[in-house]
Parts: sequence; C-alpha cells; structure tokens
Amino acid sequence: MIEQKTNKKASEKPTVGKDLTVISADGAGFVAHECEVNPAKFSQYVRTLLFNWRQGTVGVKGRSDVNLSNKKPWKQKGTGNARAGSARSPIWRGGGVTFGPQARVRKLSVPKALRKRVLSQLFGQLLDNNCVTSLDWKFDSEIPKTALANRMLKEQNLYNSKVLLLVSNGDILMQRSFANLANVRIVLFDQVNAFDLAHTEKVVVFEKDMDAFKEMVARWN
Repeated sequence: MIEQKTNKKASEKPTVGKDLTVISADGAGFVAHECEVNPAKFSQYVRTLLFNWRQGTVGVKGRSDVNLSNKKPWKQKGTGNARAGSARSPIWRGGGVTFGPQARVRKLSVPKALRKRVLSQLFGQLLDNNCVTSLDWKFDSEIPKTALANRMLKEQNLYNSKVLLLVSNGDILMQRSFANLANVRIVLFDQVNAFDLAHTEKVVVFEKDMDAFKEMVARWN
C-alpha cells in the first residue's frame, strides 16, 4: 500500500507536496521487489513503444499509381531520342517511385509480465529517490488556468524539473491547465509506460486521484 511521509497527526489537514514511500503489506498495494532495472527488458519494452508510436502514414506513388498515360511517348527508332516506353517511368520527372515507402501500420507487443516487471522496477527507483510527490491542490475556478498551474509548480520547486503529471481520464480541467507547460508531460493513469517513467525527474499525483494511483501501481505486482 502507499503511505505518505508526514509527522502530523492523522486528524490534521494534509500539507501540499508530500513525498510518497512504499511499505509491504502482504501484497496489498505496491511492493518494489527490486529497483535495479534489467537493461535488456527495458530496451525491449521501450523499442516496442517507439515502434508502435510511429504513424506509418508516409507513402509515395509507384509507376502504376501516377496519373500519367502509359502510351509510348514516341516511336522506338528514328527520332534521335533515347528509347522510352512510358512517361510513368521512375527515371522521368513526375514518374513513379521505385521501391518507395508505403503507408502501413505494424504493431509489436511485449509480454504482460515483462511490462509489469519493468514498470515496477522503474517506479521503485523513483520511490527510492523520493521523486514521487502527492499534491493537495485544487483550482478555485472552473475554467482552465495555465497561470495558476505555473505558479503551483514554482511554489513546489518543480518549475525547472521534468514533471510527469498523472491525471484521471475525465479531469479535463487539470489536463488543459498543464497542457501548455513545456516541462510537464501529462499522462493518464491507464497510459503510464516505461519511456515516460525513464525520462522524468518528478512524478506528481493529486490527492483526489490517490485511489486511481494506488490501483495503477497495484496492477504491477
């Protein structure tokens, strides 16, 4: 289970910016079995992510696709020109491309156990380094305010750090408020991956999302 480091009594209001730690409770919650990331498994997982994130929309026209006539431009002999069979030829301007890229979508996958293991190891490292922070912070207005989000990061000394902000799917207010901040990457709880965890300095989760946060890390055990 996730426990918060604080010296205050349980009845007092939680302060902003508490570090999270992990304790073992008979499998209930998150248990970091080991925090040393396996390089081979990590590499396999990240390469799969990067490959699947490719759009695969690039494509060119071959000689059968270009909008040109397939009629022989001139007769074979007697003109003094080189032989030509079609204006669609790849050596002609406006002709088709030989062996060019085609639009396609390829998907790779990694075993679920490998994915959970790598996420567990990466998250364990972040917890050991006190890089996971819980913030008890809410907007006063019902419209997105980037200025307020920016001020909150400065108050918590997170303005110059790479921040991975975990938010709920339906929390549009938080998503839009932090969307334009260059040092913040917003990730939903069901989209956390090894690439984002490895390229962040601080992981931030709000107090109101602690149930979703605990459920997320519990799935990695």
